[in-house]
Amino acid sequence: MALRKKASDQLSQALRGLAPNFIFVGVLSLFCNLAMLIAPLYMLQVYDRVLTSQSHDTLIMLTALALGLLFINAIVEIARSRVLVRIGARIDGELSPQLFASSFIARLKGRDGSPAESLRDLETYRSFMTGPGIIAIFDAPWSPIYIAIIFAFHPWLGGLALFGAFIIAALAIISDLSVRSALNEAGQGSRKSSNFTELVGRNAEVVHAMGMLNALTTKWVRAHDHGVGWQALASDRSAILQAAAKFVRMSLQIGVLGVGAWLALAGQITPGVMVAASIIMGRALAPVETLIGQWRSLVTALQARERLRSAFAFVDEVSENRTELPPPGGRLEAEKVGLRLPEAKAPILSNVSFQVDAGTCLGVIGPSGVGKSTLARLIVGLVEPSFGVVRLDGADVATWPKRHLGNFVGYLPQDVELLSGTIAGNISRFSAKDSGRIVEAAKRANAHEMILSLPDGYETRIGEGGRMLSGGQRQRIALARAVYGDARLIVLDEPNANLDAGGEEALRHALIRLKNEGRTVIIVTHKPALLNVTDAILMLQDGTVGMFGPRHEVLEKIRRVHSVNAPDPRTAIRSPA
Repeated sequence: MALRKKASDQLSQALRGLAPNFIFVGVLSLFCNLAMLIAPLYMLQVYDRVLTSQSHDTLIMLTALALGLLFINAIVEIARSRVLVRIGARIDGELSPQLFASSFIARLKGRDGSPAESLRDLETYRSFMTGPGIIAIFDAPWSPIYIAIIFAFHPWLGGLALFGAFIIAALAIISDLSVRSALNEAGQGSRKSSNFTELVGRNAEVVHAMGMLNALTTKWVRAHDHGVGWQALASDRSAILQAAAKFVRMSLQIGVLGVGAWLALAGQITPGVMVAASIIMGRALAPVETLIGQWRSLVTALQARERLRSAFAFVDEVSENRTELPPPGGRLEAEKVGLRLPEAKAPILSNVSFQVDAGTCLGVIGPSGVGKSTLARLIVGLVEPSFGVVRLDGADVATWPKRHLGNFVGYLPQDVELLSGTIAGNISRFSAKDSGRIVEAAKRANAHEMILSLPDGYETRIGEGGRMLSGGQRQRIALARAVYGDARLIVLDEPNANLDAGGEEALRHALIRLKNEGRTVIIVTHKPALLNVTDAILMLQDGTVGMFGPRHEVLEKIRRVHSVNAPDPRTAIRSPA
């Protein structure tokens, strides 16, 4: 629990590490706000001293001093802005790599959202931390000081300024109450339409081929319009409140001038005090007015921060500081493993137990929907079991540091996905290029000759998702990626789904070679041809172990059970369509 709490608050930790920088920004804000008194004090001296004394020398000296101080203030404001920009860059530099990895783990755990969305949230938060909103927050504490100065001029002027501050503060509270919920709805609508766009894009060929585009466009427009409508409502409310705040501030400045003129006519203050009070009044209310104008950005940044807390929840799983275990030999054990999804009535897998020694080739068979692919994901640690444990050389694969475990595990999913880049890059898992190991993996997967027949061989660029290759070519390259390096446990989910006869024969020889090298291979398959190379067979039925044992014993049991309906024992293991 402590680890989770620590991991979920990475943003707060980063901000605490930047505390000296924020203190420096506060010090710079001190000078910037003191500089805001230059203009009213200059006006006060001109009206009350220069005009009465008719001294040109005093006017020149005051003007030179004011301009010099304003020039220094400009330099200080530039420095403050540059510090905030670097704070934002440091936040991004420290957190974006962790967020990129953690958000992918969160997606694998079934959390809503996408890695791209989490990175956009970080960008939203970083932008606010370097924009006018954060500067207004640093300036806001000076408003009471400005009001106190106006009180020093005259209690009536100070009371009017205080009254105006209360009105502006009330508008800020109203802005929060009226805009926050609308922005929340707008954000949800925007994220839904963005995620839907991403989903349709991944299935563009199917959508176009089957004429689904118009129907999907209509569905997207509904989600998009929902977000746009709430965004427009939030913008309208924010504009009204911002205009009201501006009206109040300007009215109060006029009010201060009017009251000041009345007091000046009564001889209680000088004309210079009247003008200075009006200018200071505007400065006292400016930060709150700016915050109202930036309220939408503030609310959006706070919402992004809350989502980032959730996205960082799995940062400990990608930590580099965890103890590395020794390289595994390949002995695999499943101890009463089960998996139940939160929304499911029944578990997908229940009480699955088996053990295979290093160098064993295990075939996993059974009808569709019994949990074969789920078991494959559990074995490689993509999914944590709801109960039970999967061990590799005695260590729980769900808690094994993935950055280390990945060096010894190969995985070929049922739906093959390659990343944009070259064939060599995909085979090497985009690690430091080692031509010898890349070619060795391709030969181990019997894909070397096929790769050499491509236009640029191993440097052939395959396009996004491998779209430049056929389904069979993608599957064979993905197999080479799975067996790259020192993979001791190799899990293949329907590895021959897209292969022709030649590709299937090459796969069979590759499996024999992997066995001879002492690697543990798990094959999920519907096709009996690959079972000839297995040492043992695990048959799943209704999410539990139906049969498990040496290949010839399991096949003999299947033959006896299906002797009437399936004279050929191998056809009995085929999944119904």
